[in-house]
Amino acid sequence: MLQAFERLSHSHNTINNVIHDSVTLDQDTRKKARIKISTDQGQTLGIFMQRGHPLLVGEVLKTECGLLIEVKGKAEDVSTAIASDWMNFSRICYHLGNRHTSLQIGELWVRFKPDHVLEALAENYGLSIDRTAAVFEPENGAYGSQKHGHNHSHSHE
Repeated sequence: MLQAFERLSHSHNTINNVIHDSVTLDQDTRKKARIKISTDQGQTLGIFMQRGHPLLVGEVLKTECGLLIEVKGKAEDVSTAIASDWMNFSRICYHLGNRHTSLQIGELWVRFKPDHVLEALAENYGLSIDRTAAVFEPENGAYGSQKHGHNHSHSHE
């Protein structure tokens, strides 16, 4: 069984950083610190990471033998509330945030796990609900690490 203990922010598929395999995981699985799964190519992989730091889509895991495994997001059941104006969008983000639910926030849309009460709340503020399955990448929270951007200097061409 392959074992991964180290995480890299991402890889640029250069000669020195060839992605060997990938794992496609839903959000609940990416939150776990200890996971035993099969990679997308069918290899058994044990993932052992620091608790409280979910795997992020696009991260690369390094196995004990040096293989690089990319983390991919699996489409899952979600509700995406879509606003037509910034005021109602801001209000629904405030109210959903007050309920301490996991949210993925985009430009004039907010995504959450299916919940008829939250959907009704969003509809009361004039948002429409799209129930198309999608990769769910919620915010890490006020004290979590940022998932967007990179901490190094080079171009992404």
